[in-house]
Amino acid sequence: MRIYLDNAATTQLLPAVIEAMCNVMESHYGNPSSIHAEGRAMRAVIEEARKKVAKLIGASIGEVFFTSGGTESSNMALKCAVRDLGVQRIISQPIEHHCVLHTLEVLEHQGVVVEMVRVDDRGRLDYYHLEELLQNDLGTRTLVSLMHANNEIGTMTNMERISRLCENYGAYYHSDTVQTMGHFPFDVSKTKIHFLTGGAHKFHGPKGEGFIYINHEAMLKPFIDGGGQERNMRGGTENVYGIVGLAKALELACEHLDEHRSHIEQLRSHLMQRLKEEFEDVKFNGDLDGDSLYTVLSVSFPPSAKSDLLLLLLDIAGVSASGGSACSSGAEAGSHVLAAIGADPARKTIRFSFSHLNTIEEMDALVEKLKGIVEPKKMEMAAMA
Repeated sequence: MRIYLDNAATTQLLPAVIEAMCNVMESHYGNPSSIHAEGRAMRAVIEEARKKVAKLIGASIGEVFFTSGGTESSNMALKCAVRDLGVQRIISQPIEHHCVLHTLEVLEHQGVVVEMVRVDDRGRLDYYHLEELLQNDLGTRTLVSLMHANNEIGTMTNMERISRLCENYGAYYHSDTVQTMGHFPFDVSKTKIHFLTGGAHKFHGPKGEGFIYINHEAMLKPFIDGGGQERNMRGGTENVYGIVGLAKALELACEHLDEHRSHIEQLRSHLMQRLKEEFEDVKFNGDLDGDSLYTVLSVSFPPSAKSDLLLLLLDIAGVSASGGSACSSGAEAGSHVLAAIGADPARKTIRFSFSHLNTIEEMDALVEKLKGIVEPKKMEMAAMA
């Protein structure tokens, strides 16, 4: 039996989510833009899902729009803020997801000023540097784009603190919450944020479905033009079954959030302890003593003869993990996140990411499989004796 520990890349669809989607597939087939009964019935399904998502994040129904996923949502927030809100400068950080960093590269070529906030060796944001950047060029319309939690090392930003700084200096605030949606509570009615993005497949929903929250004070024009779907915000016939799955998955995640968090934190803590006991010179990336995404554990192993093959050998042994972001790990390219925090490139980093479906027994089995790949501490001590 395989052990799946790549939940930061994607998660397993829950049976209740599949059931909710299948129920709609079996009973609804109308185009939600049609005015006849079948169309109206399908439109009602979408609006019920929108109402559910809005309630779960503390938004109004007119501020939630469904997209194809987190990448489209972040592209929309950044590019449309420049086009529609007059944003001329964007402040971000070097450890953002590529959907933000690559978008910033495009915008920079179009004349937008892009500035990066410093991060330390744990990936923690320098809030004093952020304020210093915000204080500069106060006459320039600015957008701050900072992810809630890093997808590779789990280090988190303080949304409330960033929100206050943005409000003090009149800046727009966008946050990529793809990794934290469904794993932490959100209430945009209490924390002022202009754009928030999420993807269903990170919280046991379907792939290819996401959403963007757009604060009513910063409304944008469509990123994708067409027939006026999604309340005239996104052209194209809606992926109704994906929308239903997203809403159901988010509802379940929020309903069981505390219970799932407690379980996953136990898994991560147990695995950390076992790794420290069994292996020499194991290190962990990120801010594990501070605010950290509990679903992610970035483990750094010392150089060895098998280091370069560690991911492949784990896969052969029946363990699914990654070297970093799913968008780049397949190519085994160097991690921009690890480079930004000054990690030793000679060491091999593996990202284990968990869900409530994982077990303590799987953590122990993982350690045993690793002992057949990475030389364990006890073997080294015996050899020295």
